[in-house]
Formats: sequence, structure tokens, C-alpha cells
Amino acid sequence: MEKISLQQVLPAVFADNPPTGSEVWLADTVFEKGRSYLIEASSGLGKTTLCSFLYGWRTDYSGTIRFDGRDVCGLGTTGWTGVRRREIAILFQDMKLFGELTALENAMLKNSLTGFKSEGQITKMLERLGIGDKAHSPASIMSAGQQQRAAFVRSLCQPFDFIVLDEPVSHLDENNSALMRDLLLEEASARGAGIVVTSIGKHFDMDYDKILRL
Repeated sequence: MEKISLQQVLPAVFADNPPTGSEVWLADTVFEKGRSYLIEASSGLGKTTLCSFLYGWRTDYSGTIRFDGRDVCGLGTTGWTGVRRREIAILFQDMKLFGELTALENAMLKNSLTGFKSEGQITKMLERLGIGDKAHSPASIMSAGQQQRAAFVRSLCQPFDFIVLDEPVSHLDENNSALMRDLLLEEASARGAGIVVTSIGKHFDMDYDKILRL
């Protein structure tokens, strides 16, 4: 996938009171592979909603979202399965880890669907992010910041043309944020992938190709 296009997209919840001044909602916006984007907004303006639209979790919007010119409304279950396995990776704001599984098991579960990383590679990524000692700890007893890093590692266990990260450093200090950023840039560069990050104010310290107000 080379391009994600949004044409006059508006969440249904905003239909009776559309936002003004947004560079995403009710606009024509394009995310290109190989470029990085920061989506900034105050709480309640639809950052997580946008991520859900791009990942196909929600369809309650007007307007059109296209992947390389194809309206995503026509993808169907099989099409979306392929997109989520090979083209778009995501780090959810609420992580969506299985609490009874360890950090390593959560990542390996995703990897079992893609076969993209080895167990050794996944372990090294956990170590790079400072949670190697939590590899065999249930996610439910990990701190929010540790869970955030574990969920990020899981998101890397697949090929992707775009990676979408919803407030990825909300629970991290500056040092751990930098560790995650460096791994993100390394992995995205290896794939030539696009990066879409949402932020309520705290975000990766990096040179974005474009910053958009939601």
C-alpha cells in the first residue's frame, strides 16, 4: 500500500456539530508510505476514532477512505484480514493485551499469524525497550508503561506499509519514549513504511514530515 486518502471524512458523532479548523475531518488528507505524520488534538476530538477508521474497526463515518484509490467500504472481511496482517500495524491506546499471557506470549501470539519475527528477535526488542525482565510476566501485573512497550513490540511482529500509533507514549518517561522512538524509526525504515502518530500533547521527539490538527 502506497497511500491512504481521506476525503471529507466525518465521524457520525460529529454530524450535528462538525468541528471547525480541522485538517483531517471534512478535509482531503493523504498519508503516504515512507513519511511520518503527527495528528494533534485535544481530548474528545476523535484521535482514537481516526485510528479505528484506518484499521477498519469502525465504519460510522461519512465521506470516503481509500487505500491506493480503493474505497475501504468494499474490502469485506477477507480484505481487512489481509490489510491487518500485511499492510497496517497498530498500537492501540488501551493496548489490548491479553492479561493472562506474558509480554512474550502476547507478541508471539501475533507472530504466530505472520511468522515475521523469531522468538529471539522479539526477546531482543523487549530488552531494548527495558522490559526484558518482564518477558515472562503476565501483562496484567505489568505497569501501564510496561504494557505500552509490550504492545508496541507486538505491533512490530508483522510486515506493514503503515504503522498507526494512538498516543503511544502517554505512560512513558522521556528516556523510554526515546527508546521506543528509535526502534520505531528503525523498523519503519526497514520496511519503507509510513508512520501515523496521534497525540494529546505528549509525543515522540522526532522530525515529522507533516503535523496535522484534528
